[in-house]
Amino acid sequence: MHWERITWQGREAYAVTNDLIRLLLLRGGGHIAEFRFTTQSGMPTVNPLWVPPWKTIEPSRYRQKAHTRMYGPLRDGKLLSGLAGHSLCLDYFGPPSDEEAAAGLSLHGEAPISMWRECGMNPGRVASSLFLGVDLPVAQLRFSRQIQLLPGESVAYITETITNLRKADHFFHWTQHVTLGTPFLSGHQSYTVVSATRGRTDASYDEGKSLLASGRNFRWPLAPAAEGGTVDLSRPLAQRGRGFVVALQLDPRRTIEFVAAVNVRHGLMFGYCFRRDAFPWCAVWDENQAIAAPPWKRKTQAHAFEFGASPFPLPRRDAFALGPLFGTPTLAYIPASGRITVRYLGFLAQLPSAFGKVCDVSLSENHIVICGETARSRLRLLATAHRNLEGGIVSRASCRERTV
Repeated sequence: MHWERITWQGREAYAVTNDLIRLLLLRGGGHIAEFRFTTQSGMPTVNPLWVPPWKTIEPSRYRQKAHTRMYGPLRDGKLLSGLAGHSLCLDYFGPPSDEEAAAGLSLHGEAPISMWRECGMNPGRVASSLFLGVDLPVAQLRFSRQIQLLPGESVAYITETITNLRKADHFFHWTQHVTLGTPFLSGHQSYTVVSATRGRTDASYDEGKSLLASGRNFRWPLAPAAEGGTVDLSRPLAQRGRGFVVALQLDPRRTIEFVAAVNVRHGLMFGYCFRRDAFPWCAVWDENQAIAAPPWKRKTQAHAFEFGASPFPLPRRDAFALGPLFGTPTLAYIPASGRITVRYLGFLAQLPSAFGKVCDVSLSENHIVICGETARSRLRLLATAHRNLEGGIVSRASCRERTV
């Protein structure tokens, strides 16, 4: 594995590569802006992750007087000024309250609007790891992320640790906001697969532009449309000028869940695998040139998997009052002076031309197993370190550490 400090669109970044894939991480917000095959791999080099159509800045440079017109007021604009690709929502998932916004907080918490620090490089005989971290002074949490690539594998192994700096239990939200964009996404040439069972549509969308009926339960992937009938949510960007947010309960029968998207034209698949006891929910957000406010200006096409501990992006007060949904908790917690570590992986795969539609993703021995609709449609993707996901919850009285 090789990594280097670079500049990306005028911003501080890190490029992490092996012989097959390249990840690009931004210091401002910690966003993963690229996750793609390298040129020398011989695979399609399309970046599945969304890059905003507007010029971004380091979110720490956002000033309400100077930047409201371009990015919107601080409540949303501070995040949107630096957003890209895979973003972390911590310690809340959704908008701040009026009082929190007045105190300088923006959408989805402190983590995606803060400058992250380099915590070091861990050299190894076969692979190395890049460590980044950030402190959240309002939440009083310390966060770190380790990314490891292994030779010959198109897989990124990600380890995240949260430390509670206060002497009190803390309830919070922890969501991976993975936004996909064009040209990888196409309403006619792409589809998504999620290990979901049932879901609920959000109560509203920007300016009454929701594609779906509000507040309705449904079975994945068919959701009730606003104008009658159903919409197949596995097809992104279904209708120009519309968008939606839904909460999906991930399959309670599974230990390992997955979210993935496929570009049929390139035969390119991008996805994540993670433990259900860490992230039991996946919110899905689809924006197809519906939002008029800056910086969106009805120019954005994006589709997001938001897998985490919470079903909906809600103000903290509303989210905490929600309680369990479909029998599944909607909050995470960390004990006083405690620590939680979660491991998950992201992957890229090139599907054979005759593979057909992907139906399932699982982990077996040293591989990620991608299954299609027929017995012959099966692809085994080398992932020798995936067993790190298999450890359960471990408690230690000395440090109250929980590993998922």
